[in-house]
Amino acid sequence: MAKKKVSETAVQIRKLLASKKLVIGADRTIKLLRNGKLTKIFLSAGCADKITETITRYAKIAGIEIKKLRLPSDELGVVCKKPFSISVLGVLKGK
Repeated sequence: MAKKKVSETAVQIRKLLASKKLVIGADRTIKLLRNGKLTKIFLSAGCADKITETITRYAKIAGIEIKKLRLPSDELGVVCKKPFSISVLGVLKGK
């Protein structure tokens, strides 16, 4: 049985999760984005349009990079080792 090739983004997300710099969820990400506490945002392939528009608007104002992933939200949940789907991830600024 061949192993599935893990993308670089998935490896990066797992490293951020291990270092406790990852914020899971749209509401928490938007709140921290407004407060200027994020450096990068990951959006899943199936992220809702309204959430995408809101995050894009705030990210342009703050000058924060948005990375749109090819992974659907349920697979992003698996990458983060969570039993639920995830549509938005935020990366906290270093302290």
